[in-house]
Amino acid sequence: MNVLLSKFTTKHNTAPFSQIKIEDYFPAFQEGIALAKAEIDAIVNNTEAPTFENTVVAMDFSGDILDRLSSVFFNLNSAETNDEMQKIAQEVSPLLSEFGNDITLNAALFAKIKTVYDQKESLNLNPEQTTLLDKKYKSFSRNGANLAEDKKDKLREIDKELSKLSLQFGENVLAETNAFELHLTDEKDLSGLPEGTIEAARLLAKGKEKEGWIFTLDHPSYVPFLTYADNRELRKKMAIAFGAKAFQNNEFDNQENVLKIAKLRFERANLLGYKTHANFVLEERMAESPEKVFSFLNDLLAKAKPAAQKEFAELTAFAKDLDGIEQLEKWDGAYYSEKLKQKLFNLDDEKLKPYFQLEKVLNGAFTVAKKLYGLNFIEVFDIDKYHEEVTTYEVTDADGNLVSIFYADFFPRKGKRNGAWMTSFKHQYKKDGVNERPHISNVCNFTKPTETKPSLLTFNEVTTLFHEFGHGLHGMLANTVYPSLSGTSVFWDFVELPSQIMENWCYEPEALALFANHYETGEIIPIEYVQKIKESASFQEGLATLRQLSFGLLDMAWHGQDPTNITDLKAFETEQFANTQLYPDVKENAMSTAFSHIFQGGYSSGYYSYKWAEVLDADAFEYFQENGIFNHEVATKFKDNVLSKGGTEHPMILYKRFRGQEPKPEALLKRAGLL
Repeated sequence: MNVLLSKFTTKHNTAPFSQIKIEDYFPAFQEGIALAKAEIDAIVNNTEAPTFENTVVAMDFSGDILDRLSSVFFNLNSAETNDEMQKIAQEVSPLLSEFGNDITLNAALFAKIKTVYDQKESLNLNPEQTTLLDKKYKSFSRNGANLAEDKKDKLREIDKELSKLSLQFGENVLAETNAFELHLTDEKDLSGLPEGTIEAARLLAKGKEKEGWIFTLDHPSYVPFLTYADNRELRKKMAIAFGAKAFQNNEFDNQENVLKIAKLRFERANLLGYKTHANFVLEERMAESPEKVFSFLNDLLAKAKPAAQKEFAELTAFAKDLDGIEQLEKWDGAYYSEKLKQKLFNLDDEKLKPYFQLEKVLNGAFTVAKKLYGLNFIEVFDIDKYHEEVTTYEVTDADGNLVSIFYADFFPRKGKRNGAWMTSFKHQYKKDGVNERPHISNVCNFTKPTETKPSLLTFNEVTTLFHEFGHGLHGMLANTVYPSLSGTSVFWDFVELPSQIMENWCYEPEALALFANHYETGEIIPIEYVQKIKESASFQEGLATLRQLSFGLLDMAWHGQDPTNITDLKAFETEQFANTQLYPDVKENAMSTAFSHIFQGGYSSGYYSYKWAEVLDADAFEYFQENGIFNHEVATKFKDNVLSKGGTEHPMILYKRFRGQEPKPEALLKRAGLL
């Protein structure tokens, strides 16, 4: 019996990770697809007249075994992968892509959906039902249901190829990240580095049975090295290695993959009647069109660029005064920014880290969630997990009812991709009178504990934890009927609001008092440090904004125009960065070959949404500040109108119901010190 093909009999129906064998996956996918196809066939062959219930709702609840299996497999392929898993992913992705096409290109199924859709006005549907019907109809009309047969075949080919290419892209980035190490044996090369970073590097070397210290391109190793290492040549070596990922004309090179992905996406959009991939994507976003996105990004650029140029000039002068550096290079930015920040605010991560022990920060996030939304997080030890480092929690409400299962996975390891993300192992939905609760996971790559210290976070890691936890709350507090509208299933430029708003609590004395205690003395973080954290929050905000905008504009350049004539990835990038570039170019480096957000994740034509959501989050948090950051009434309005509602209504309707007005960009510009 393949455990992946039956309803899990575990506590809370959680994934039975320890019972899953790697050889179970492929046959489970084959059978899961067959079962899902049978459910679709049953809808198509139903001789009764098509109704909202027997067609639209039946379709939304179909394929649940396949959905559950896919979430388990692909989540592990990101967090705990190996060569076998990657091989299965390569085999399975085209099958899933083909199955997706089998549904959206099924003429008989579309005819039934269209029959219901055409009766929409007379069906007396509530807003959630209306949204579901619109979404199902568009999933067909936007994905080829109206195409001629030969064009449907072409679409299938493109989708199959795209699913393979984005997988290959991600595998290449992971392989390149794992392939590089900086092995140091001379102690003087460690000058400037914090002792925690040095100790972690020594442990890594010890684990590989080598003398000395090993630094890698994983963020907990790479970021402190670039920020603190006094040896400029070694910073250069690390920075060039980081920027050269999948851009080295070797077996892991992504240049061809990027060009192919961009061109296939464009071809797909044209086939479906859209001018560009961005036109296709943005039709289902708050931003609506590439023109609006370009206007939004360029408007912010006009406000941020003068500030960024001024900050860059200050940093250049500072580096020259300090070390006689004539020309600031990319590997100098973090290093001299940190030194300047210390000079201006007398504050650095090494002073702050003792107050941010991982376990306490996580408990702080839990306490904030309790004060805002009445949630309790209880660690449990009888839920199966996929790695020993994962911790598991039951999340309950004030009355003790189960709200969610929560998995936390915080440290880097070989089979885990870089970065931080939230995902789910099971959706929330309501069926047969039961409110099925979700299983949510936060995955990060924080500094590991060492032999002498617990895991101590940089302030940036603290905000990352709160950010991903915000996504987590969006998933945990979901309270919708239909699985496809639940939790984070919202417009992509709205999905970052719940995550980014949570970061604001990291800057508030009232919230910091809950968790920022010195790991040795228990002393609460000094108020002058808190003041400095707040003052330094907008330090070099112009440069940070310019950087984000450059990524958003690069994304739109790949996807908001015809890419078919691009032959030289590097030359194309250089042209796109011309308007946002301050540092000299590094010829060995490219951004796109490792830009996983847009070529592997779901952010193509959507990278702007981080900034878009910042406008929402600054405006939303201003409402909290006006009434108290733990104000029960405001928190309840946010929970009831944003966090629990998923994608049941248009985001602007939900936002205005919470806030009473549309968001104003002034709050963001004020917070960033750009007004």
